[in-house]
Amino acid sequence: MKRDKILIIEDDPTMQRVLKDNFEFSGYEVRTASDGGQGIQTVFDFKPDLILLDIMLPRINGFDICRRIRKEGLTTPVIMLTAKSQESDIVLGLNLGADDYVAKPFSIDVLLARASACLRRRAQPVEVFEFGDCKLDTSSHKLFRCGTEVSLTPKEFRLLDFFARNSGRALTREKILNGVWGEDLMVTDRSVDRCINTLRNKIEPDAEHPRFIKTIRDVGYRFESERDSV
Repeated sequence: MKRDKILIIEDDPTMQRVLKDNFEFSGYEVRTASDGGQGIQTVFDFKPDLILLDIMLPRINGFDICRRIRKEGLTTPVIMLTAKSQESDIVLGLNLGADDYVAKPFSIDVLLARASACLRRRAQPVEVFEFGDCKLDTSSHKLFRCGTEVSLTPKEFRLLDFFARNSGRALTREKILNGVWGEDLMVTDRSVDRCINTLRNKIEPDAEHPRFIKTIRDVGYRFESERDSV
């Protein structure tokens, strides 16, 4: 049985060893790199299924690595590992194409769960998404809740479809704007927030305490089905 391949780009030898040991113990094939230059080369040589990427690296930092691999057209999921707590660093990484982030110090179990969710989304493209008592059928452009169709505006459907296809990922408002509204110059961050509020009223058991569309303070949002919650 083919094992998923994990590339760990981390310059701290202790952290690198801890990550390598835990991911290998969990059944993954693991390679490591200790600086940005080696990391980029290993991405193309090893062709990993997932990259764990530290931001603060010698030679080439994590931001530039993420920018480079996305420019080359690689869609490999990237989870950024950062000791920085500034929201601006997190937002920058996500907007450069990272799929998620985990701030140090972190739980290994949480990181393993996030990695598993990333790999699961990559391996199982689907047309029907189920969460709670809702079912989103993207082929028929219909949302059902408890078996009853729920009316969505075209924008609400595109937003929910975008969330479902990026379930478990931290999404900035800029990424949501680009993915749902595209080149519409009249749209602002407030437009995203308003559309999310109306969508929550249609899918959440309690819109005041969202179960699926979670707000990430100063960053954006994360859509979570039960299987993505960690």
